[in-house]
Amino acid sequence: MTREKLQSLSLVLIGVIAFGLPLLVRSPTYLHILVLLFLYAYLTTSWNLVGGFAGVLPLGHSTFVGIGAYTSTVLALQYGVSPWIGMIIGGGLAVIVGVLIGLPTFKMRGAYFALATIAFAEGIRVMVENIEYLGPFKLNGPRGLQIPPLNTGLANFMFAEKEPYYYIILVMLIAVLALTYFISRSKLGYYLSAGGEEPEAAMALGVNVARCKLIAMAMSSFLTALAGTFWAQFTLFIHPKSVMSLDISFEIAFIALIGGRGSIAGPVLGAIILRPVSDLCRIYFGDKLPGLHLIIFGVLLIVVMIFQPRGLQEPLTKLYNRFLDRFAAQPDRIR
Repeated sequence: MTREKLQSLSLVLIGVIAFGLPLLVRSPTYLHILVLLFLYAYLTTSWNLVGGFAGVLPLGHSTFVGIGAYTSTVLALQYGVSPWIGMIIGGGLAVIVGVLIGLPTFKMRGAYFALATIAFAEGIRVMVENIEYLGPFKLNGPRGLQIPPLNTGLANFMFAEKEPYYYIILVMLIAVLALTYFISRSKLGYYLSAGGEEPEAAMALGVNVARCKLIAMAMSSFLTALAGTFWAQFTLFIHPKSVMSLDISFEIAFIALIGGRGSIAGPVLGAIILRPVSDLCRIYFGDKLPGLHLIIFGVLLIVVMIFQPRGLQEPLTKLYNRFLDRFAAQPDRIR
């Protein structure tokens, strides 16, 4: 069997396991943890388009989660718009906000860019937290919005069980991973990588680095906002600190950096490692030691940056490639 066939077979096997997990995991608690794991893998993969390939460090993506969550929820509660339609509208609004944030901030470098995105994110969160009405739309300030679980079903993006949410976010994750794969092998992906590593050299070769980063920011904002709608429909209650908190932005960045930013597998590996830690800390130490998971993430980040600065995906990818090469070479030995 060739190396390519072995690689395809391994991916199919992973897919079969992922789609079959709800048949084995019947506990709603563990399914809830798995849904959040896939959700953060999706969020981090979306972030990775700009935070990984473009070589910058945005720390305000919780803004786009909040825009997606609030847009679909407000439209559904006040105007009867399907959350599926509200999801797309929220994604469009997130693109506008993302581009407006990116236009001035992409001119900054290093820590200045990260601090600027934090300032924008916190400013928008505080504004939403202190506004009851935004024009004709009722945001309800710090009290948030409750989604009544009345009409369950796919059309209303609302279910009584965890399994439908599991499969929806799994499909969303597979779709964004596929998109990331094609972008990484496209002209845009090469331009982003070049602009992220050596922007001056890329511009000297005629690459419009700022334009490429804005395109990546627009795509990342749109995809992140879709996750915001999913979050709202999954929890059925949103408020500024739950969907626009900087904790979300930091956790996404931690997952990407520890897993391996700029790679396809890194965000998924990071989520598999860190999300269970986050959920278990909240379950067992949430009242006594709030924020413990972020401290653990910080320690892990220090260790990984010292010993594996390109993230955990690098040694795991090398190990995976070794296995592929070994098994792919066996038929040649037999002959």
